[in-house]
Amino acid sequence: MAAVRDEGGMCVRAEERRQAVLELIEQSEKPVSASALASRFLVSRQIIVGDIALLRAAGAQISATPRGYMILRDSMTGIVKQIACQHSAEEMETELNAIVDQGCTVIDVIVEHPLYGQLTGELHLSSRYEVARFAARLAEEEALPLSRLTEGIHLHTLSCPDESAFLRVKDALRELGILLED
Repeated sequence: MAAVRDEGGMCVRAEERRQAVLELIEQSEKPVSASALASRFLVSRQIIVGDIALLRAAGAQISATPRGYMILRDSMTGIVKQIACQHSAEEMETELNAIVDQGCTVIDVIVEHPLYGQLTGELHLSSRYEVARFAARLAEEEALPLSRLTEGIHLHTLSCPDESAFLRVKDALRELGILLED
């Protein structure tokens, strides 16, 4: 097996590194970036991406978010609902803020691709600060939102504290002309 050295110079085998990566992600309250993990274990970011793929293949419930890797906790309280939306790329930040302003978390975005079927992007955005960071990173990377693949039509999975928060989200998005309804 290939050996690498951790930040303290200790020799770590690949499977030991993967176990240590999993433990770091499990113990963290916040997402952990691939770059931070690569720096910690003195390997490339691509090695960490491969480690994560192998950990997932072995059954680890690691989620990749725009801010890094995390373990999804079953501590979500309230309700989980999906909502259909349609808007331009320029309205994305407004849409996400309208959702988090009602106390809900945007778990993901889902689009239906004609070739690949359902594509899902993990978001886990709960505050205006997180929405602003996500939007800034999108701009920095010159990336396009998934909804660009579907003329702006997409779903969001939301975690809301209760039904009234979900209804407030629907009202706010309806008012913005973003809610996709019959």
